[in-house]
Amino acid sequence: MIDQSTVARIFDSAEITEVVSDFVTLKKRGVNFLGLCPFHNEKSPSFTVSPAKGIYKCFGCGKGGNSVNFIMEHEHLDYVGALKYLAKKYHIEVVEKELSPEQERQKNDRESMMIVNSFAQKSFTQNLYEHAQGMAIGMGYMRERGFRDDIIKKFQVGYCLEAWDAFSNHALDCGYKKEYLVKTGLSIEKENRLLDRFRGRVIFPIHGIAGRVQAFGGRILKNDAKAAKYLNSPESEVYHKSRILYGIFQAKKSIVQNEKCFLVEGYTDVLSFHQAGIENVVASSGTALTADQIRLIKRFTNNITIIYDGDAAGIKASLRGIDLVLEQEVNVKVLLLPQGEDPDSFSRTMGASELMEYIEKNESDFIVFKTNLLLKDAKDDPVKRANLIIDIVRSIAIIPDGIVRAVYVRECSNILNVDERVLYTEINKIIHRVKEDSWKNEQRSNLPEDQTTDKLSENSAFLRSANECDLEERALIRILLNFGSEILYSQKDEAGNEEQLLVGQYIITELSNDELESVNPLYQLVFDQYGENMEKEAFNTKTFFRDLPNEKVNQLAADILSEPHQLSGLWTRNESVVESEEMKLKEIVPKLVNEYKGKKVRLLMKEVMQEMQKAQDTGNADRMMELMKQKMVLDQIKNAISKELGNRTIS
Repeated sequence: MIDQSTVARIFDSAEITEVVSDFVTLKKRGVNFLGLCPFHNEKSPSFTVSPAKGIYKCFGCGKGGNSVNFIMEHEHLDYVGALKYLAKKYHIEVVEKELSPEQERQKNDRESMMIVNSFAQKSFTQNLYEHAQGMAIGMGYMRERGFRDDIIKKFQVGYCLEAWDAFSNHALDCGYKKEYLVKTGLSIEKENRLLDRFRGRVIFPIHGIAGRVQAFGGRILKNDAKAAKYLNSPESEVYHKSRILYGIFQAKKSIVQNEKCFLVEGYTDVLSFHQAGIENVVASSGTALTADQIRLIKRFTNNITIIYDGDAAGIKASLRGIDLVLEQEVNVKVLLLPQGEDPDSFSRTMGASELMEYIEKNESDFIVFKTNLLLKDAKDDPVKRANLIIDIVRSIAIIPDGIVRAVYVRECSNILNVDERVLYTEINKIIHRVKEDSWKNEQRSNLPEDQTTDKLSENSAFLRSANECDLEERALIRILLNFGSEILYSQKDEAGNEEQLLVGQYIITELSNDELESVNPLYQLVFDQYGENMEKEAFNTKTFFRDLPNEKVNQLAADILSEPHQLSGLWTRNESVVESEEMKLKEIVPKLVNEYKGKKVRLLMKEVMQEMQKAQDTGNADRMMELMKQKMVLDQIKNAISKELGNRTIS
């Protein structure tokens, strides 16, 4: 862990314009700088850098944040990696915080395992090029498959000798500990003896996103009915198969450049595509597609084309997994290769341009592909058709974007010959159930603080649309970030001392006194952090959330700080208008807080009325009396807020 004082020095030194200028040509435009966004292709610049606020924001693709966020996004590094990158740029010595004995042990274990993996990769690769058995069998296999030397070296392919313990003994002789050979899965301990897991196999190292070897896949070369054709390293502290994709390190640059990722199944599929000149390709390595793998691809692109061979049974088995892709707001297409072909064999029949042309011509949207595929099975069977419609509706309902959903509904309505209204009815039922379940699960108190935004901000568009107070809460956060340290009221106490109430103190106190919480955990995290830190002398409202080590909060802060300070839409009712935040804070802040309280009261009133209807329907008189008392209290609160708002009616 990097010492907090070092982190502070890095943030202080990393001037946003200097950092971005290393990668983007910027031109001064007023108080800001403008350039072409490095994260998506654009002809007219929409990428803005604000030196005063210390943020960047692209109004084309929506990306934004601070200097660290920019390096994380551009260089595809994690938070610590980005900090170290900037520390090196500004010649800052990185002082790492002392770890607990348990943390130190885990760190050392992970590093030792990575070192052992690196040694194994070099040893296996050396076998392929220098050992007689490796050259004859391992390299013979690669030559038979038609792979060039540059591709073999690019992916560091190797060979494990056909002997029970050749590698394990070599590693022990070189000073590597038995403990880490076993933990990585390179060796299997049996009767006080180490045996090689991958003996007699061609080895495909599995690299992490930073290029370090995390695991291995081995392909057997002899006919053995009892042995698996492919064998992977077991799960370990450095390898989680559900979180990694084969070839991601070699593909990430090309994925960004081409704004698309091709997803295939096996190691040799990836190698063959690279040999054909297409590098933006990764493999799931035979495992079912997971949400973590999709999010890994999303770091580089929102466009995925999944390539299948002609095995219809295999495709159907994987359809449900692809629903995960839709849920992650990714544009997913499917390419079905001709019968008898797989990505490896098919890519060998043509060059890069010819292969790309074929893909673009034959790939289709996943929903349409799935509908047509299942429709062939259903034929005229009414029960199968009904199940098909339910299956398709579930997939469409997962898509968060309403416009995209509408397009698919129209297409599927035409294909299935089903009225759009019928599809919408079923979709809305599913969405309603999902919202109800999410609402219950999104209670912040049930989650550790470090998981709050990770678990519940993955789909921010859904959270915003599900939050009926989003407009007011976002406006409150905007005022906190821009004007939180401004003086709202100033008065003298009984002793004649002047007391000042800051804008941020007023807002947080009002929310706390009335126990008002946002259903959006990201917003609530901002309110909580503000409340915890607002009394500290060094607390700076404009930089605290921008520099907080939380990417979701950084993005929210960048978005809000980039928005114009205009809230007139909140006040244009009954000729009561507040034009902008530039007017007196004494007027705008209490009005906004009371608007928010009024909205919350209206929602509570709606819930009470619904409960009263249920009590009336069931004849529960005691419950009805209890609810009527609640309604009277809410009416009193509503009238008080209405008076505060200048007798404006709260509907």
